[in-house]
Amino acid sequence: QVQLVESGGGLVQPGGSLRLSCTASRSIFSFDFMGWYRQAPGKQRDLVARTTSVGSTNYKDSLKGRFTISSDNTKNTVYLQLNSLKPEDTAVYFCIARDRRGYDYWGQGIQVTVSS
Repeated sequence: QVQLVESGGGLVQPGGSLRLSCTASRSIFSFDFMGWYRQAPGKQRDLVARTTSVGSTNYKDSLKGRFTISSDNTKNTVYLQLNSLKPEDTAVYFCIARDRRGYDYWGQGIQVTVSS
């Protein structure tokens, strides 16, 4: 069983920044990809960004330029840097890891609130 532990969320003012971390219980190279989704109240869960085991990245188009995904394989950790945050970025952010069989593991979710 894979464990994904998220950290780094919280309350931030509009225009501020946060960095989310997701640490996996095994090597990130064992996954097809790791990434982040988010879910705002009353909305579906949507992809934010993901990174593959060979280092390619994908982003939700509207978030390109403000959010950056990266990884540190020595720490089995994927990061999501959130810059120039807006109130509409308020959501629960979920870490995901997909293994080679296509099975998805999810973190418990972490709240990001953007408000003055």
